[in-house]
Formats: sequence, C-alpha cells, structure tokens
Amino acid sequence: MLPLSHSQRRLWAFHQQEGPHAAYNVDVLLRLTGALDATALERALTDVLGRHEVLRTVLRDTVEGPRQEILPEGTTGPVLRPLPCGTSRFEDLLKDGAALDPALAEALGRPFDLDGEMLLRAWMIRLAADEHVLVLVMHHAVHDGWSMGPLLRDLEVAYNARVAGGVPEWEPLPVQYADYTLWQRELLGDENDPKSVAGRQLTYWRERLKGLPDELTLAYDRPRPAVATYAARGITFGIAPDCHAALLDLARRCRATLSMVLQAAVAALLNGQGAGSDIPLGTDMSGRTDEALDELVGFFVNTLVLRVDVSGDPTFRDLVERVRDVCLSAYDHQDLPFERLAEHLAPDRTRARHPLFQTVVKLHNGDETQLPIRLTGLSCAHESIATTALRYDLAWDFVEVPGQAGGGAGGGSLTAHLTYSTDLFDQRTAERLRDGLIRLLDTVVGAPDTLVRHLHTHTEPRGQR
Repeated sequence: MLPLSHSQRRLWAFHQQEGPHAAYNVDVLLRLTGALDATALERALTDVLGRHEVLRTVLRDTVEGPRQEILPEGTTGPVLRPLPCGTSRFEDLLKDGAALDPALAEALGRPFDLDGEMLLRAWMIRLAADEHVLVLVMHHAVHDGWSMGPLLRDLEVAYNARVAGGVPEWEPLPVQYADYTLWQRELLGDENDPKSVAGRQLTYWRERLKGLPDELTLAYDRPRPAVATYAARGITFGIAPDCHAALLDLARRCRATLSMVLQAAVAALLNGQGAGSDIPLGTDMSGRTDEALDELVGFFVNTLVLRVDVSGDPTFRDLVERVRDVCLSAYDHQDLPFERLAEHLAPDRTRARHPLFQTVVKLHNGDETQLPIRLTGLSCAHESIATTALRYDLAWDFVEVPGQAGGGAGGGSLTAHLTYSTDLFDQRTAERLRDGLIRLLDTVVGAPDTLVRHLHTHTEPRGQR
C-alpha cells in the first residue's frame, strides 16, 4: 500500500473530522437516447477502471496512517447496476439540475466511507427502450474537474470498440496516480528543510498570510452555526456578450487575465458588502504541472489563497493590477499543498468555517465543462446537477466558452454560477449579490478608473433598497 497524495490527505482529514459526507461527491449524468448496448457499456466501464488505477483504489486506515490500496483488475465486482426509478419521463427525473426522483436523489447524495469503500459508483436508469441515463458518482479523492475529459474520452473509445466486437486500443498511460503521489513527495521534500521546495514555499506563505482575518465580516442572514451543515443552493446567470468582450479587452489593457479581472470584481463587491479591505479569496490550480498527467483521472487540484488588498482608495484598474501581482506571485509558489499550509497557519480549526478563506472564485474553460461524448448509435447529453453541498460560504464559478481567435468575445460566452451556504444566506441575498456583481461589471468595463468606493453605489449594498 502507498501513502495518500497531499490532496487526498486533506479529504481524509475532513472525513475523520466530519464523518461520511456528500460535500465531496462528484456527479456525472449522461442522458443516452437510442439503441443502447448495455453489455458493451458495462464492459467499457470495466475497461476504464482497468486503464485508470485510481478508479479501483480504496483508502484504508492503518497503523502507519492512511494508505491507498490499488485493487487488481477484475476484483471490484459488478461495475454497473440498475437504478429503479418511479418515472419513465426524464422531465420527472431531473429539473433545473435538481433530482426529483427519490431514488436518484439518494444515489447522488449518499456519502462515501473513505475507509475501505470503492470511490466510484455507477448506475443505469432505464426510462424507455430507447432512453437511459448513466449515473456516475465519484469521490473527489479520485476525480477533479480536469478528469472529466480523460474519463469521457476513454469511455467513448471503450464503448465504441465493444459495440463493434473489439477491445479499446489506446496509447498506454505514461504514469498512474500512484506514481504522481510518490513523485509529489520527492519534489516537495521535507518542510523542515529551508532549502527544499516545501520549506521555501512554506516560508513565503507564512509571510504572505501573516495577520490574515479569520473570516470576512459580511452581514449574514443568520448567525454562523458552531458546526457547518454544508447545505447549499445556487443560482446561474449570464454575462452579456458585450460585457464579456469588454472584460477581455480590460484584461488585455491591464496585462492580466479574465480570471484576475473577475477576482478583482468579486473582491470589490465584497468590500462594498462590509467585508473590509483585507479580502482572502480561494482559487484552484489544476496541479498538473507535467504533460504526462494530462490524460490521467485523479485528484491533482491544489487550492491557493489570494490575499486581495482593497485599502488606499484604489481605482478598479489599480485593483486588477494588484490582483495580477498577487496571482503571479502565488503561481510561483503553488506547489505547497493547501492542507499543509492550513495545518501550519490554522492549526486550531473550527468546524464552523473553512480555514484561511470562505469565498472562492474560479474560471472554468467551457470546452472542459461541456465535453461532447459520441457513442455509437446514441445521442448523448451531459446533464448538469445542482450543487447541494458546499464547504465555503460563497463560491463564484465562471464558465467561459472562448470565441473565435482575433474577434474579441467572437461568439464566445461567459456564464456564472453562485453557490451559497444556506446556513448563512437566503436566496434573496444571493440574488442581490448576483445583481450587484452584474452592475459592477457593467460599470467597470466602461469606466475602469472608477474608485472602488464609488462602485459601491452601483452594487446596492445590503440594507439599501
């Protein structure tokens, strides 16, 4: 058995503290219309498990601490199981990303026991002879957002080969997740060695985050409970195409990225909502720093803390440039796992809030979140699932579908999803935050030299009508 990766150790620590919880479930629903070959799909899933060791890996608590054990191929039992539901209409199964059928809701919300359970479950819902829904539920310990691409591409190759009576022919993977786990430990070295990567980066982060506020002082709808439930809801909204194009232009003029502009916008919004001028935001890095990892399924993501300084009466352009500098410096120190940082800087953790930051801002590439899958004889649709569990107070997830090269937004699009903790916020408050951000973006693309404090009149702070 092998040690866990640092990212897996973070989830193991959460599991030990909170017990089994669906907060780290990753759900995939594929609506399949047409003549499905169920046997071929079962074999294809088995092929994918054979290709990716991490999908047949179990975590175990041992006298030496948590370890990962890779199960031999063919020993995991049935991969695909039927999921009987009380409807024959897809519209009665899922609506606006919410599971309406009790059996589906239970399957999506059932937590994993990290100590010894397989971390992938697969079900097939039969709605009609020519309509099925494939349901995959994985624990985050074996899957991240990037993993969706390799997973679906490999499932496509395997299914189409099996339908044709063959076996999938794919290039062997150069490494497996277990190799990455060992390589990561060797790369980081000993945190107590000031010359190691881990030691140098820990020194940087200790200085960078010295005096960080424990939490933002937003006006919540309810007091923060002593123990978070992680219950959440979300709202999705679009950014107008002309605003999207102008945001890209603003990013270029500030020598920044769209992600940096959006992070600055959220920081400015929170500043206007009473969060103060020292605003920590969380964001994710893919963690795949070597192309050999690109086609692997697994949990590689690392979380960075971006400490945004809104003090000194900056303009929005100034704030974007500050965020740019913070991000570039953080990227140079992205190897230290977040869980190691949290253990050093927030050792006395509370179960009431996430350590070091409570708001996350992420920009996703729509090409990665809306991946096509082409299965022989089937029309396939990737169905979105509404988030019902969240470890943070607020999560701003932006999804950009790039336009044509050289054409501004060029037919591209930018959408956003705000997920909010229902421990703290009502839907009406989340809608005000959404509307405030839209107004702020509309203002800054036309007047980026507006002082941030003047933007507050455009974002309608809570309490104003």
